Amino acid sequence: MIPFLDLKAQYTQIKPEIDAAVMGVIASGNYVLGPQVEAFEKRFAAWCGTTECKAVNSGSSALHLALLAAGVGPGDEVITVSMTFVATAAAILQCGARPVFVDVDPLTWTMEPARIPQAITPRTKAILPVHLHGLMADMDPIMAVARRHGIVVIEDAAQAHGAEYRGRRAGSIGDLGCFSFYPGKNLGAYGEGGAVTTSNPELARKIALLRDWGQEAKYRHVVAGFNYRMDALQGAVLDVKMNHIDAWTRARRAIAAIYDHLLADSGLGRPTPPRHCRHVYHVYAIRHPRRDEALRALQDAGVGVGIHYPVPVHLQKAYETSRFPRGALPVTERLAAEFLSLPIYPEMQPEHASEAAQLLTGASLAAAQ
Repeated sequence: MIPFLDLKAQYTQIKPEIDAAVMGVIASGNYVLGPQVEAFEKRFAAWCGTTECKAVNSGSSALHLALLAAGVGPGDEVITVSMTFVATAAAILQCGARPVFVDVDPLTWTMEPARIPQAITPRTKAILPVHLHGLMADMDPIMAVARRHGIVVIEDAAQAHGAEYRGRRAGSIGDLGCFSFYPGKNLGAYGEGGAVTTSNPELARKIALLRDWGQEAKYRHVVAGFNYRMDALQGAVLDVKMNHIDAWTRARRAIAAIYDHLLADSGLGRPTPPRHCRHVYHVYAIRHPRRDEALRALQDAGVGVGIHYPVPVHLQKAYETSRFPRGALPVTERLAAEFLSLPIYPEMQPEHASEAAQLLTGASLAAAQ
C-alpha cells in the first residue's frame, strides 16, 4: 500500500516538540488567541515576507475576512477561477458579491492574466487568483491590470505555503494573502486553521477586528464581526511546525523530481512551473486522457490517488449560473476531466514514488490499448 498522505508519520517525527507545546497550552489556561497565536503570527509573517499576519479558524474564514476588509460587498464582482476548491467562490458569495470566472492557462493551470481585462466591469472590486497545487499564479501581469483599474488583489494561497514567484513568497505580492492550515496542507494544524497576510496595517487592523466579534477592546464592538479566532492549541502546533516547513518543502520537491524524471517520456501532462517560480507541490497532479481508468488501476494496485478537482466550481450545483454554462471555461473543464493527483508528502519513501510512477505508466499503456 502507498498512502496518498500519512499525517501520522509526520507526527511521529516531531512528537516530543508537539507534545510539549500542546501540554504547555493546556497548562497555561489560555486556549483562544493569546501568546501562542501571536508568536506564530509574527513568525509566519516574516517567513512569507509580509509585516502582518492575522490567524483565524480556517482558510475559508481567511478568504471571507480578506474580502470584507477589502470592501467587497453586495452587488460587487470578484474575478477568480473555477479550477479551485469551492471555498474560493463561497467566500465571495458570503460577502453578497458575485464570482466572475476566467479560464486558466493550459500549462500552469492557474489564472490566465490575458483574460482578466475583458472580465472587468464597473462592479469589479477585487481579483482573487488561486495558487493551484502549490504553484503561484502569474502575479506581475495580474497586479499590473489591477493597479491600472484600482482593483484589490487577494491571493488564495491555501495550497502554496512557501511558494515563490520571482523571489517573492505567496501571500506577499497581492494586497492580502489567504492561507489554510487544514491538516493535510504543507503547513497543517491539528484541526482547522487559517491566516491572512498583508503589509498594509489598516487591512490587518480590520482583519483583527472582524475575526473577534468586531471588538477593539473587550465588550467594545465597533463593527459587526465574527467568531473566527484561532485556538491557542493550533497556534502552538503551527509554531512548532515552522521549525520544519523548509525541510518538508525540500522533501516534497525531491519527490516531485522523481515523478518528473520517471514520467518525462510518458506523454502525460505534468506540472509545468515557469523558471521564475518555485512550486511547493501540495499536490502533484498529472493530466491523463483516460483518467478514470488509470485511477481505478492505481487504486486496485494499492496506490492512494485523488483528483483536485473533478468538478469545477461553475459546474457545481450549488454555484452554477446561466452566465457560466458548460463550455464557458474550456481549459478548466478539460483539466477537471483529466486531472489525477499522485501521492506526495514529506515522509514519503522515494521508492514509493518510483513504484507509483511505474504503476501509472503501466496503467497508461493499458488504458491506451
